Amino acid sequence: MTQRMAADEVRIYEVKRVDVEGAIVIDGFPSVGLVSSIVANFLIDTLKMEQIGIVESPTFPTVSLVRNGVPQHPVRIYAGRPPADRAGRGADKIVAFVSEFHPAPTIIHPLATAILDWVQEQRCSLLVSPEGLVVEAEPRARGAHSARLNDVKVYGIASTAKARELYIEPNAIPFTEGVITGIAGVLLNEGRRRGFDVLTFLAEAQSDYPDARAAAKVIEAINRILLRTPLDAVPLYAEAERIEQQLLSIQRRAERSRPESTMPQSPPMYR
Repeated sequence: MTQRMAADEVRIYEVKRVDVEGAIVIDGFPSVGLVSSIVANFLIDTLKMEQIGIVESPTFPTVSLVRNGVPQHPVRIYAGRPPADRAGRGADKIVAFVSEFHPAPTIIHPLATAILDWVQEQRCSLLVSPEGLVVEAEPRARGAHSARLNDVKVYGIASTAKARELYIEPNAIPFTEGVITGIAGVLLNEGRRRGFDVLTFLAEAQSDYPDARAAAKVIEAINRILLRTPLDAVPLYAEAERIEQQLLSIQRRAERSRPESTMPQSPPMYR
């Protein structure tokens, strides 16, 4: 009963009815290095996805994000159809939940539960939660892509044995020891409990600023393993950096306008 009452704090509204059965769903809530948000925004922009819904909760920031003169809700849902590769392979449909703001700790569990409920109700195929992995290393020089990019490792974990064998073990370094908290952690746990495929790809990232290079490595992994849609790797990093700067600007403005007590107290994922 308690869990159901908490889940009622989160409502998903569809603004356009779209068939997303079989879609790959991306969780784009802020994570370490804003990796999830950069990944989701990049895919939305590059694949020209359209908004199909919003997520509402009394705990969300009381803001309107204005872009090109159009007010946007703090949490939005987009859908699209990625083009296939030359062999005709690739995901037929993709959905992305995206936000530029950290959800309050008290809403993380009901939010993740509501998202997974919706994903299963829509008969989507699997859910992907990109993440940044905090590493104790010297910060990578901003704008220095070439030499250091190959040093960024991508790890993976899945909620089911089937997904682990199919997607993680052949394509990424298995994440075997550590702690994943926040929305990604709840999604993994709920996916395991329900027997639903949830994947998390983690790239080594800096935690003190948006890390476009880590996000770009995750985008490459998601595309190579799941989407298989034509993405030019050269502008990928430049576009990820543009989104990085945009998100950083949005967060700085939002944080200056809200009480200190509502600021996130810790990053959503640790190792």
